[in-house]
Amino acid sequence: MNILIKSATIIDSKSEFHNATQDILIENGVISKIGKTLKNPHNYREIKLDNLHVSQGWFDSSVCFGEPGFEERETILNGLKTAAASGFTAVAMHANTNPVIDTNSDITFVNSKSVNNAVTLLPVGALTVNSKGEDLAELFDMKTAGSVAFYDYKKSISNPNLMKIALQYASNFDGLVCSFPQENKISGNGVMNENMTSTTLGLKGNPALAEELQIARDLFLLEYTGGKLHIPTISTAKSVELIRVAKQKKLDVSCSVAIHNLYFTDAVLKDFNTHFKVLPPLRTQHDIEALIEGLKDGTIDMVTSDHNPIDIEQKKIEFDYADYGSIGLESAFGALQNIFTTKKTIDILTKGKSRFGLEQTPINVGNTANMTLFNPALKYTFAKKDIMSKSKNAIFENESLKGKVYGIISNNKISINS
Repeated sequence: MNILIKSATIIDSKSEFHNATQDILIENGVISKIGKTLKNPHNYREIKLDNLHVSQGWFDSSVCFGEPGFEERETILNGLKTAAASGFTAVAMHANTNPVIDTNSDITFVNSKSVNNAVTLLPVGALTVNSKGEDLAELFDMKTAGSVAFYDYKKSISNPNLMKIALQYASNFDGLVCSFPQENKISGNGVMNENMTSTTLGLKGNPALAEELQIARDLFLLEYTGGKLHIPTISTAKSVELIRVAKQKKLDVSCSVAIHNLYFTDAVLKDFNTHFKVLPPLRTQHDIEALIEGLKDGTIDMVTSDHNPIDIEQKKIEFDYADYGSIGLESAFGALQNIFTTKKTIDILTKGKSRFGLEQTPINVGNTANMTLFNPALKYTFAKKDIMSKSKNAIFENESLKGKVYGIISNNKISINS
């Protein structure tokens, strides 16, 4: 792959050209020259786009694609195409498939579906057999096949001894254990945040306590066992504080937050729109402010779209019975830019790589080209026409967003949106 990118503003704090507008010459997938006005003697393909900005490739630590078993929701191939169009050069895919991805051969299958793709697919194996929370899955075998972490997606481990053993066992091969932060006996049948809004709407509440109690338990276990723990998609102010204290104790813990939990409060549920039914539930403005502060001070390690395609039959029903989840890859960049500056947004979208075994690839001469191309200034209303996913359950539909992605350059391939 040989390309000359013209007049691109580089947003990369680890690059010597940070904030500079430069031409970038890529030859055989490697950045060979960066300069103010580079010539093109070999007649390589040139990329010239309005207000072009480039950064290191973006990473999403939590996506679901459905395949195998739920191809009507999403396929791996179309999911990766959507990720590329949304600016992501790497995504971690969860095991909530049918069958659940819980063996060496399952990981091998997933990897085979993503060969020769511009987007790097990082499979996350199930933590327990069939994600039932009863027996540990083949963690070491999945690790050798390429699994980057172990997680029963959106299913908490109720047995503390099982979590203890998982942390101890995985520490023998530097495995990353993920634990969904919810104590099910406290959350009960709650379908939204428990507060005045849930009472007003007559919906059963899922209290912040359910999340915080589980996190406190897991942090105690981590302190006892050692190992590596990742807590995905936290949503409350107290959760931020618990993890902040754990990090001060030097525990090896990381966490993420879903973009929609930074953006919407539970007040949007007044119309019973099931697009807003997500897990963990949308919380309060106080929680949002604490989550944003946690991102700023480094307590929260990464932000995720928590992309979870759900077919229409499971969403267009009574709120109590609708499935949890929203797609989010396509809207991630534009939504974040409504909250943060462009530089902070890019910092957020490129964080978390090392936790899942990816190397940073600064935009410097001699480095492999792994970058996202975008226009940070373009404003638009996110609509169905902007959705590339097979499922259309988009929490950000009809929202005014800021910033459009042009495409990615990664794995010696280029994917530019038409």
